[in-house]
Amino acid sequence: MSSPKAVIVTPAPPASRSGNRNTAVRWARILRDLGCRATIATAWDGRPCDLLIALHARKSRAALQAFRTRHPDRPAILALTGTDLYRDIRCDAGSAASLDLASHLIVLQEEALNELTAVQRRKARVILQTVATALTHAPTVRGFRLCVLGHLREEKDPFRIVAALGRLTGEGLEVIHAGKALSPAMAADARRHMLADPRYRWVGELPHWKAMRLLASCRAMVISSLMEGGAHVVSEAIALGVPVIASDIPGNRGLLGYRYPALYPAGDAAALAHLIRLAMDEPGYLRSLAAAIRRRHGLVDPERERRAWRKLLVDCGLRIAAEPARSQSQTRNASSSRTGRKLRR
Repeated sequence: MSSPKAVIVTPAPPASRSGNRNTAVRWARILRDLGCRATIATAWDGRPCDLLIALHARKSRAALQAFRTRHPDRPAILALTGTDLYRDIRCDAGSAASLDLASHLIVLQEEALNELTAVQRRKARVILQTVATALTHAPTVRGFRLCVLGHLREEKDPFRIVAALGRLTGEGLEVIHAGKALSPAMAADARRHMLADPRYRWVGELPHWKAMRLLASCRAMVISSLMEGGAHVVSEAIALGVPVIASDIPGNRGLLGYRYPALYPAGDAAALAHLIRLAMDEPGYLRSLAAAIRRRHGLVDPERERRAWRKLLVDCGLRIAAEPARSQSQTRNASSSRTGRKLRR
């Protein structure tokens, strides 16, 4: 049996550390593990393949359309990753048409399904982004460190944390902001904010391993985005057990849960400052956030994402290699792990 060929098209170039590039790299690794020959490209150049996976309805539309024109009988999966889902398909006819071109859709959290029509929902799958890490949450002992992880662009509302800091007094609070400035103006703003408030420190773009270590060292992470498809950094915080203070938008609710106790109205600096103050002053509140994060941990188990992809590939009609037989000890360990999770609930 020959291995199916899959091409993953992402608008992000190879050197990029953007979310879409990271997603493409992880998905290629999963597909290869499932027996596919997977490659990553920024466009579809007509190369033979059994499956196209396109990330972003607007930026990958040309690849999706070309593939469907050439191979109308082959599966073409469109992954809706953020701005395309929550902005582009509402105002750009080409982006909206991409959803109908695709044979299958992927969204990154449950609440994203609410943005789709009934017909589109029937061909959509929710595949949460997962995290494999040996790191654990080990916050610094001195002070109260928060982090913001994300590129400096309008959709991230990157300086809401600075506005919140202006409403907070007291010693020991520090905010470390890691992410690439996507415009000279954003970089200039970040430097200006550092001069105005020494509690705020922008460190630019970090390698992933450094960003993960930073996250593990913080008491909590703030994600202030105005729109998100399902931010991988939230999955990373869940995997590490780091409490999250998040804007109340669908992409964050879909990962953290409707009843998560640290959601604030997007763009509201006063509400964000209030939650930070609670986390600093009320140990019980911070513990409640940590407990809520622990309850989501199973969602970011890499095996869960792998199973979801296996099912999707089979449903696409691809012949996937059989799962290797599990030993009795592996079965016992898996059963024991599930039992432990049930007891902890």
